[in-house]
Amino acid sequence: MPRTAHPRPPRRRRLLTAALTALAAAAATLAGSAPATAAEVNAARNAGYESGLSDWTCSAGSGSTVGSPVHSGSGALRATPTAADNATCSQTVAVRPGSTYTLSAYVQGSYVYLGASGTGSTDVSTWTPSATGWQQLSTTFTTGPGTTSVTVYTHGWYGQPAYFADDFSVLGPDGGGGTDPGPQVPDAPGGLTAGAVTPSSVALSWTPVPGATGYTVYRDGTRYAAVSGASATVTGLAAATSYRFQVSATNAAGESARSAQITATTAPSGSGGSPSVPRHAVTGYWQNFNNGATVQKISDVPSGYDIIAVAFADATSTPGAVTFSLDSAGLGGYTVDQFKADIKAKQAAGKSVVLSIGGERGTISVNDAASAAHFADSAYALMQEYGFDGVDIDLENGLDPTYMSQALRSLSQKAGGHLVLTMAPQTLDMQSTSAGYFRTALNVKDILTVVNMQYYNSGSMLGCDGKVYAQGTVDFLTALACIQLEGGLAPSQVGLGLPASPRGAGSGYVAPSVVNAALDCLTQGTSCGSFKPARTYPDLRGAMTWSTNWDAANGNAWSNAVGPHVHGLP
Repeated sequence: MPRTAHPRPPRRRRLLTAALTALAAAAATLAGSAPATAAEVNAARNAGYESGLSDWTCSAGSGSTVGSPVHSGSGALRATPTAADNATCSQTVAVRPGSTYTLSAYVQGSYVYLGASGTGSTDVSTWTPSATGWQQLSTTFTTGPGTTSVTVYTHGWYGQPAYFADDFSVLGPDGGGGTDPGPQVPDAPGGLTAGAVTPSSVALSWTPVPGATGYTVYRDGTRYAAVSGASATVTGLAAATSYRFQVSATNAAGESARSAQITATTAPSGSGGSPSVPRHAVTGYWQNFNNGATVQKISDVPSGYDIIAVAFADATSTPGAVTFSLDSAGLGGYTVDQFKADIKAKQAAGKSVVLSIGGERGTISVNDAASAAHFADSAYALMQEYGFDGVDIDLENGLDPTYMSQALRSLSQKAGGHLVLTMAPQTLDMQSTSAGYFRTALNVKDILTVVNMQYYNSGSMLGCDGKVYAQGTVDFLTALACIQLEGGLAPSQVGLGLPASPRGAGSGYVAPSVVNAALDCLTQGTSCGSFKPARTYPDLRGAMTWSTNWDAANGNAWSNAVGPHVHGLP
């Protein structure tokens, strides 16, 4: 979150915006590519690298296969450039003369190229400057009148980190080489277990299945949800009730048999979870500083806000540890005793007050077991000192999913299961389930209250349908929320984060009516733009804004419009 009225995006973010512009152009080209016809085959062999580097040749010994990350199946290519070699991995495929082929592959990394040479006409290539998650590159070529083979390849760039590639295809007429065998239906998952339970949810996990690209969760014999990772939290359950669960694995070939069935019982009513957070909630950030917005006390925050995130905690000289100091002078003499009393009054009114950690300038780093312990200990101490209900993770400079997850679980244990845990990642952080922020959210899904992604200061981004959507539109909100909703988070853990006024952020402000339209589209399938989700998510948690102070400076126009709409959702 910005601590200034009009934050200038840091150089890193400007570079990312430029890269995303290039990605947008590539995605637009991809959207126009024609699908394969029935007569087409995939001329590439070992296209998913399931058989190691068989059929592939990598320059200077640069290539190997890995089991993670993979786009599908159990293997992917990892190729590492050097200062003198760009890590080209290629194979020669059989083609038919005078024919058109579509070349594509999924890639991750910086400066990754895909191309074809020896086509007998115009050789082609395409590239991405930055793919933090799996991104599909695609191009077409036409063979010359006497061409019967073509070399297809990927490569990185000199001195850059390793890149990854998977699911390579050369779709077109059979040139005599046949087609690469397709995937097999995966095995049924094993190791299904129930983890944390609340009065309304059960957390499930299971052993990943080789070759699976997704999983389907069943509750009492009925399909509950499709997820991409090997865990899920089933929500909307009745307290003190037993449920039966199974899970199956899926890929392009079909769905596996279901796993062995397990039974789990939800907790009694009133135990665990976050009882003060309503089914549909509005979150607002409260500024512990004066940057030109209306200066407020906690007691000044309108009652339409259900979760108040106090911005921000600060780093200490101890790695991972955080501290908080009320800016009494900047807030017109607001005392610590008044602050604590106002928090108690909000809680008595059924609201939650959490401490936000990070922000635009936050430098808290949790990257080992020691710093994870320091984080949990210090955050819990602040909860006890000020009465906070939990924490909000708003780290905009990256985070380690392994140790941040460890820190949050430790904090939850200290809080006795009553932790309110929210997150506010940037849009780029939630584009892929392989991103650190997304992985963290999935790792702690059983104790997570809501992820309020920041739909601003980002530029155009990819939606869950692979199309590019412009910031500031209803499609931008719905198509990007879809990534989280279909990527493993429960609808109750997804909120839409927007600026309260044009002055609240450098870009991305939308009128409250656009926020409400996006909420209706996601929960009821109405008021959508060109993007309409394949299904609705009536349990969607709600919306968030930066900030209550900028909202107040704009006559509380945001909370007066969005608040009642959120609370009136079905």
